[in-house]
Amino acid sequence: MEHAEIEARVKKVTAQVLGVEESEIKPESRFVEDLGAESVQSLELVAAFEDEFDIEMEEDAALQVKTVGDAVTFIARHLK
Repeated sequence: MEHAEIEARVKKVTAQVLGVEESEIKPESRFVEDLGAESVQSLELVAAFEDEFDIEMEEDAALQVKTVGDAVTFIARHLK
């Protein structure tokens, strides 16, 4: 899967879970500080990424992901 496709899907899922516009989401956007994710939403994001990409994310490692770009990189590694 192409990096750009992963990024587009991460942005789509993030917008749905956090209720923000996709156009506001940038690779450097931080889930908590910039996009307003609360702890419950962080767990919802992990679950949504797992569903979207059909992967299992180790929870502790997944919670270290702070930005949209981090999530794209993390997911890309799991898809290889």
